[in-house]
Amino acid sequence: MEPIKFGTDGWRGMIARDFTFESVRRAAQAVADYVKDEQIKAGRRKTPLSGPMVVGYDRRFQSEAFAREIVQVLEANRLRPFLLAESLPTPAVSFLTRRLGGAGVMVTASHNPPAYNGIKLKIDGRSAPEGATQGVEAWVNRTAPTRAPEIKVKSFRDAYLQYLKSRADLSKLRRLKRPVVVDYMHGAASGLMAEFLPARSLVEVRAAHDPLFGGVNPEPIEANLGALSEAVTARKAAAGLALDGDADRFGLVDENGSYLTPCQVFPMLALYLIERRKLKGKIVQSVSLGCLAERIAKDKGLPFEQLPVGFKYSAEKLARGEAVLAGEESGGYAWASKSGVAERDGMLTALLFLEMMAVTGKTPSQLWKEVETRYGASHYRRLDYRIHRPVADKALFTQKLVKKLPKKILNRPIAELISIDGLKIVLEGGAWLLMRPSGTEPLMRVYAESAAPESTQVLLDLAKKWVAPSLGAH
Repeated sequence: MEPIKFGTDGWRGMIARDFTFESVRRAAQAVADYVKDEQIKAGRRKTPLSGPMVVGYDRRFQSEAFAREIVQVLEANRLRPFLLAESLPTPAVSFLTRRLGGAGVMVTASHNPPAYNGIKLKIDGRSAPEGATQGVEAWVNRTAPTRAPEIKVKSFRDAYLQYLKSRADLSKLRRLKRPVVVDYMHGAASGLMAEFLPARSLVEVRAAHDPLFGGVNPEPIEANLGALSEAVTARKAAAGLALDGDADRFGLVDENGSYLTPCQVFPMLALYLIERRKLKGKIVQSVSLGCLAERIAKDKGLPFEQLPVGFKYSAEKLARGEAVLAGEESGGYAWASKSGVAERDGMLTALLFLEMMAVTGKTPSQLWKEVETRYGASHYRRLDYRIHRPVADKALFTQKLVKKLPKKILNRPIAELISIDGLKIVLEGGAWLLMRPSGTEPLMRVYAESAAPESTQVLLDLAKKWVAPSLGAH
């Protein structure tokens, strides 16, 4: 049997090979055992695991069937589960765990190719912390799963929409004079934006249910957003907004059909929230994101912190009140709210960006130009390439890499070395390079950002030069 391991955001596997009905039942029983054990430890004390559980699913092949199987196992364990009556975004499940007071399970493989599916565990309005996922893993295969014949199915679509409406200022969206294009990438949010924008202001693309995602992985990155860019230019739209397969991540195309990276989007969001919504407190981001949010934080006198890759680390800071705004390189964003939901949400981010455009009267390219003028340019690129073997010891990898570094890169001294997740080299002036090996796959992820595309490419080339001889990169 394949091991069930939760990575940065859940357990994933190839359908019919790793992710099967049998393995899903084993995972569901492990979740049930963990929740019951925590309830016993808590006794009469109320905890985020005390209430009924909710199980959601995206639009992947057999996702609903897998979710039904999970609910049957949870019901057999008397955990009072509900199966969602319709496919909804992952953030909806996070919101419901906060509202109902119990854990949540989402069947999704997010942005992965259509041959994959997976499970995300949600607790108290956010991704389950590492202690919880490790606790679930410890219960795998300790109890044989059983299934209840009858389950409860309930629609929470309206509840999630009301939550979004409570966090977005919809009255301002009436100021938009040009249509916007929303690319659902055949994912779980399909059709939801019609609840917020009139038909004359909305163009929807890739909204049909297609488990093959039209042959394009449902990840809102430049390589996958050709259909969105074409629709924006053809309809002379004000912007193009993209959502990934389970709609917890957001991608942006400007009015010219040009893609804006998360290293550009996050500082745009940060500047608006700080200056217009008067958000105050610490800004946190994954170590693989850009340098501009830190410059904004410094300019505004706000604390700033970089965290390991994985939104669960940012969510923990938000949930504890130790941060008010969080971003990650893959397009996930979240900010503090009275609801206490510390979760990235693509729909909510899309609504905030429309609010930004309506309030300022500016297009995405104009909003970016303002950030660029005040805080500097951003030319960001990421490359993933195969290596001969996984990096078993990241600390040792980092130590060896540090010894190879010259005193200057791009004719600039090294200002800082950050080793919280791989090795990030920050140069004087703000350009940076991150080499981050996967701990489970023979894969090296390299990220770079500078003020010029040529410099960014030089940084990527240097990374491969340093890494390739020792790890056999190709």
